[in-house]
Formats: sequence, structure tokens, C-alpha cells
Amino acid sequence: MSEILLFHHAQGLTPGLLAFADDLRQAGHIVHTPDLYHGQTFDKLDDGIAYAKQLGFGDIAERGVKVADGLPHDLVYAGFSLGVSPAQQLVQTRPGARGALFFHACFPAAEFGTGWPEDVPVQVHAMEDDPFFEEDAEAARALVDTAPKGQLFLYPGDQHLFSDRSLESYDAAATSALQQRVLHFLREL
Repeated sequence: MSEILLFHHAQGLTPGLLAFADDLRQAGHIVHTPDLYHGQTFDKLDDGIAYAKQLGFGDIAERGVKVADGLPHDLVYAGFSLGVSPAQQLVQTRPGARGALFFHACFPAAEFGTGWPEDVPVQVHAMEDDPFFEEDAEAARALVDTAPKGQLFLYPGDQHLFSDRSLESYDAAATSALQQRVLHFLREL
């Protein structure tokens, strides 16, 4: 069993993201899903991105980092797209991370001022033709090459938030494969 801190994407804490967290809970894991938008959700990705810009990406990441203050250090940090920023920052700056799960995004390790912790395994999941992931692909490849048990999984398609079942971009087959890989990753920790 793992304890997971899962951060939402730019469209907010959607029913699909909560369902994903519930699937992990049903597998026996503890999952925290903080709402960095204070109840705001958006039907369209562009509207969510505009809201994130209004709040400030740095402020959103800072909110996520503060959430971890009241939680144990031996967490698995996970994030969907925008939520990868606080998740990755916590892995790289807060001692004790057990693992990392990055969905639809990845940042260069240098973005957070430190290298990747040598004992923290990571999985990165994205669609191979996702236009949002294009700029992250190089960082993802570099990260999985340096992390222990680092894995990059690219799924056929071009959808960004394909694993959120409440969005039009949802892909059931890719999400099923993603969830199986995530559950295997968590069992191996």
C-alpha cells in the first residue's frame, strides 16, 4: 500500500480525476486529492489554462507544496499535466519520496534547482502525438534515463488529458493500460 499525493490538471479537480483517485483507493492505496483551484473546474482546457495563468503557475505550485506540509514524507507524488509541477518539485526538494507518477507532462529536472533523487523511481505517461507533451518529451526521456526504474510510456493518439474519464479527450483503452502500469509500479515500491 502506498500513500499518494495526486495533483489535478488545469481543468481543476474534475469528476474524472476523482474517479481515477478512487480506482487507486479501491486497490488499497491512500490518495490525497487537494483542490488547488478552490472548487473551480472548467469544461474547456483553454479556460482552465487561462485561470491558471490568472492565478499564476508559481502560486499554484506553491499551494501544492504547502499541502504536503501536513503529510508524511514517504509519499508517492503524482500529477496530471499542470499538477506535475508541484509533484515534481516535491519529489526533488522534499526528502523521503517513495516514487513519482507524472501524467501528460514532465519538466526538466533543472527546473527545480536540484537533480533527480537517485533512489526515487518514476513513471511518465503521455500520448505520443499530444501537442502539449511535445515540449516535455525531451525532459521526460532525460528523466527516465537518470531515475532508477524510470519508465516512459507513450500511448497511440494525440489527446492531452486522455486519462480523465469526465473529459472529451478520454481514451478508455489507453487509460486501462496506464492504470495497470501504475498499479504494478505501486506494488513494486
